[in-house]
Amino acid sequence: MREVAFIKQNKEKWLEFELAIFGKAKKNPDELANLYIQMMNDLSYAQTYYPKSKTVIYLNHLASQIYQKIYKTKRTEKNKIAEFFITEVPLLVYQYRRYLIYAFVLFFATVAIGVISAKYDPNFVRLILGDNYVNETLENIKKGNPMAVYGSGSNWGSFISITMNNLFVGAKCYFFGLFAGIGTFYICLSNCIMLGSFQYFFYEQGVFWKSVRGIWIHGAMEIFGIVIETAAGFILGASILFPKTFSRMNSFKIGFKNSFKIYLSTFPFTIAAGFLEGFITRYSIDMPNWLSSFIILFTLGIISFYYLVYPFIVFKKTQNYQPKLT
Repeated sequence: MREVAFIKQNKEKWLEFELAIFGKAKKNPDELANLYIQMMNDLSYAQTYYPKSKTVIYLNHLASQIYQKIYKTKRTEKNKIAEFFITEVPLLVYQYRRYLIYAFVLFFATVAIGVISAKYDPNFVRLILGDNYVNETLENIKKGNPMAVYGSGSNWGSFISITMNNLFVGAKCYFFGLFAGIGTFYICLSNCIMLGSFQYFFYEQGVFWKSVRGIWIHGAMEIFGIVIETAAGFILGASILFPKTFSRMNSFKIGFKNSFKIYLSTFPFTIAAGFLEGFITRYSIDMPNWLSSFIILFTLGIISFYYLVYPFIVFKKTQNYQPKLT
């Protein structure tokens, strides 16, 4: 069957699916389950005969939306918060995985800009980090503890203030996506250039490894979280710029709802990063190399698995999922 004929034959049914997703047509869990099975059949057919078509993207989006609708409407005793992190967010991350790619490309490119700028412009680091911070850090390096700045203040005071600041930065990364994604781009750009110049500064002073052992104890989750928040901001911006087959308002509603959930999922990692920075990083200079390396790799492994590996595992499970009709 030609793709045009396939679309014409199923167009009315797909419109019914859209009405069910937006709540404009009331459907009970059994009806939604039937819709899901039909959608998966159409999606499988499209993937087989029109693999590179926009029809596949459209159907995959509808199928994921219906699947989430089933999980929301079916009766279950599962903990809603656990379901949110175990199933809902991973499926959304999989659905919008290309935005994670965009965010990571932007991250590495802008960090590289910071490194190159700091290398070829002696005043760049002071411009970005400020004279007071640079001078204080130079004094700490002379004393043999380049990470001494993280030891100032109390554990709890540092934890609370750092976490609040990180949550604020993450919120800007996400909500500035309302400005067609340009605001998110700017926030990510400024933070990543700062990170690149910051790390090169320590490299230039000959204490790169000591800085890595300290900074990335908390930075693995903190920086990775910012990348995810940047991706969520791009999703929000794209929902406004590229409504596809939906009206711009409906596209925005879907984009906001889904991207906001991805954004919320970063909170536990941001709080954990604040805890590590307030309670653990200050002792990095006294830690054995194996311990600081273990903390860095362990925290990076957790957040990497959750956002880069686990979504594919959950998606494969949904491909084999057949809702039970009662």
